[in-house]
Amino acid sequence: MALWGGRFKEKASVQFKKFNDSLPVDYRMAVQDIVGSMAWAQAIHEVGVISDDELVRLIEALEELKVSVEENPKQILLSDAEDIHSWVEIQLIEKTGDLGKKLHTGRSRNDQVATDLKLWCKETGGDLLLALVNLQQAMMNLAEREKDTVLPGYTHLQRAQPVTFGHWCLAYVEMFNRDIGRLKDALYRLDVSPLGSGALAGTAYPIDRNALAGRLGFRTATMNSLDAVSDRDHVIELLATASISMVHLSRFAEDLVFYNSGEAGFVEMSDLVSSGSSLMPQKKNPDACELIRGKAGRVFGSLTGMLATMKALALAYNKDMQEDKEGLFDALDTWEECMEMAVLVADGLKVNRSRTLAAAQQGYANATELADYLVGKDIPFREAHHIVGEVVLAAIAKSVPLEDLTLTQLQEFSDKIEQDVYQHLSIESTLDKRVALGGTSRSQVQKALATGNEEILNEQVVGAPGKQQIKVALKQVKQRLNAQRAAAMSVRRARMSDVDSIHQLTNYWADKGEILPRERYEIIHSIQNFVVAEIDGEVVGTASLYIYETGLAEIRSVVVKDEAQKQGQGEALVQYLLEFAHQMELTQVIVLTYIPQYFAQLGFTPIDKNSLAENIIEDSEPSANKNADDEVAMEYIVGQAK
Repeated sequence: MALWGGRFKEKASVQFKKFNDSLPVDYRMAVQDIVGSMAWAQAIHEVGVISDDELVRLIEALEELKVSVEENPKQILLSDAEDIHSWVEIQLIEKTGDLGKKLHTGRSRNDQVATDLKLWCKETGGDLLLALVNLQQAMMNLAEREKDTVLPGYTHLQRAQPVTFGHWCLAYVEMFNRDIGRLKDALYRLDVSPLGSGALAGTAYPIDRNALAGRLGFRTATMNSLDAVSDRDHVIELLATASISMVHLSRFAEDLVFYNSGEAGFVEMSDLVSSGSSLMPQKKNPDACELIRGKAGRVFGSLTGMLATMKALALAYNKDMQEDKEGLFDALDTWEECMEMAVLVADGLKVNRSRTLAAAQQGYANATELADYLVGKDIPFREAHHIVGEVVLAAIAKSVPLEDLTLTQLQEFSDKIEQDVYQHLSIESTLDKRVALGGTSRSQVQKALATGNEEILNEQVVGAPGKQQIKVALKQVKQRLNAQRAAAMSVRRARMSDVDSIHQLTNYWADKGEILPRERYEIIHSIQNFVVAEIDGEVVGTASLYIYETGLAEIRSVVVKDEAQKQGQGEALVQYLLEFAHQMELTQVIVLTYIPQYFAQLGFTPIDKNSLAENIIEDSEPSANKNADDEVAMEYIVGQAK
């Protein structure tokens, strides 16, 4: 059944229907379409389009359909519906009769698909963020394991200066950190709801679009209906983010393909990520890395295709935009799969330390150290550079490394060279001199690892030559990773479909006397104030931000399931709400708690409970199972460093 047949005398041809239908692609947004329909049902109920009873019937039918789809999404592909919106509406009509036909009142497939896609991007973005953090952690683990391993560094694929393998790993940690920043920025910008924009001119019903956005977990609603239904910037941004990250993954793969080659022999890939030859039994091919490298082009192609599709499209919606999803879905699937494969590669990598050391000692990689030595003897660098070039030529002619030239031979090029030169030409000296911020000094990495939980961000070690100034090193990267891991946990704005989970969680802890109980109707009407934490799609925690007045809000009902305790979910919920408070331009967030030490770690400081307004105290009446004197008031000043 088509949603638009009344205008037409004849049915569309089978060939056109196959060409036009998007269900084989957009069926992946079934859950998002159902969730959006639940929120829309609530919205049109609030403006009198459907009755209380009709709302209940629609929500029950949609929840039943959602469960069915989650259990078996491929069932959708058995239908000949035009798209996922048609399929959901057909199923709803089968369950509720003519009532199902009312749901589309005031809504267009234009704002519906835009909403579905943004919801899908938000949820998928959380998975991608976690995959990036896991990849960073894998590289951190490899860096820690190989922190002392000497590796030849390259420019122009020519041996340049020695580095450590750990330093090489940390270069990719930095790249993936930039990818995280880009992804978070893209997710922030797409976190606006187009629902209620109609086909292009807005809806004719007095819908509270900001409340509707809140129910769906968006931070706000779009401001222009023309732009809302035709905006695909978020698709382009996600594809651009994926493409840049795939550049990094491809470079990582290329490095390891080279390091794994018979000519280099620096590393050996795990059997788990390698394959053999059908003809040559001795072969062990780095296929995982080659495929990562190859799949980068596939992701780039999706970005290029989307840019070409959107170029010069007139406002507002055009059918061309139906091409947005296939490339996006494939590119993000590919990106996530490549990140997961890169983790397997890093985890199973074996480094041939004797081979990397031998390679680092070849190629006159210590020539720069000899030049620096001469600079220390008051020879200008350009002159020192020229002298060392001549020394290298002589060493090449004799087929010996620089350190094997005798003192007499070296002094033929400069009488400034003395016996102490040899200590500057060793690998250890070459590495340990790189003590400036971002350098490859082994001792810098070792000291950073050894400091454990000590604060080293502003520490300086001064004294005799050879000691180091420690400002930013591996410890700082670890701290950043921990923060990002917490941020990557699936915390999101609550939706109408979360009401029962939130109600069960809050009542469970209310029964234990830890928080005040929350009625189901109260949660429904304030769903926009709640956030939830998920593990594998299951809601395991919740919290809410109640705004009292301009600038002031309270964090309430921070609870996590027993089995999900001590995994950082509570902290992630609070941090999410604090970030939301910052976006809302609030200035003060308070909490009334029996565990002040927990909130102190998150930047809250105690305040006099008597200083709070009377209505705040009344709203937060202590549990009957707790001593009111034990309740502590605390505040967080938004934007103030703690």
